[in-house]
Amino acid sequence: MKRIAVLQMDIQLGQVEANRQKAMAMIQKGLQQGAELFLLPEMWTTGYQLDQIQQLAEAADGPTISLLQQIAREHNVEIISGSIPEARNGNVYNTAYTINRTGQVIAQYSKIHLIGLMAEEQYITPGDQKCSFELSIGKAGIIICYDIRFTELPRALALEDCTTLFIPAQWPEVRGDHWRILNLARAIENQQFVISANTVNGKGRGKMYGHSLIINPWGEILAEGGEQEQLIIADVDFSQSADIRKRLPVFTDRRPQYY
Repeated sequence: MKRIAVLQMDIQLGQVEANRQKAMAMIQKGLQQGAELFLLPEMWTTGYQLDQIQQLAEAADGPTISLLQQIAREHNVEIISGSIPEARNGNVYNTAYTINRTGQVIAQYSKIHLIGLMAEEQYITPGDQKCSFELSIGKAGIIICYDIRFTELPRALALEDCTTLFIPAQWPEVRGDHWRILNLARAIENQQFVISANTVNGKGRGKMYGHSLIINPWGEILAEGGEQEQLIIADVDFSQSADIRKRLPVFTDRRPQYY
């Protein structure tokens, strides 16, 4: 059993230090409740302040990830950083980092699928590699927000024996039904735990939906956020995955030569 903490944040656009301090306070609250693994949302230091993203981006060894590494090391916890705008080689990537209990960055993933409707490609450079890693809960993978609509990516991670999928996001309320359905579908079809962190910032059509989720491989929702800023805590038995895959051997019954 592992105690998971998901940070569902109300992000202030472009206010990096304020957002960083808020996240640290929420992590501290999770530590006080015995959380051992943390997931933060997408672009939580800046929000989608795309017109300023070049100025707001930071390097992989910048203050945000360094601070999360320090917390992981001092408290012996694992942290999925959510994503931040990462400055690299003159470009900006939407990048998430996985930090182990010794404070080491053991994996990083840059969002592959950018939203054409938002002209993200004018500001953000897409990643070009999927990402899996080993944690105390077993092998896991990560995708970011819009990636969830592209079934091939989470399926490829499942075929690499990832039994948990992390999804940091900023998903809008206007497509809230899609958010819940897609999270549930990815969990059920890939027989994975799905742990997702959404935000609640914005207003009008730009308002984010919240409803961060922790789902088991059978498609049962173990915890779900509301539409306000909150810390979602759940105790998760990650050993269930092997039993569920044995009870319903979907991967054994695949016939990929026909598709």
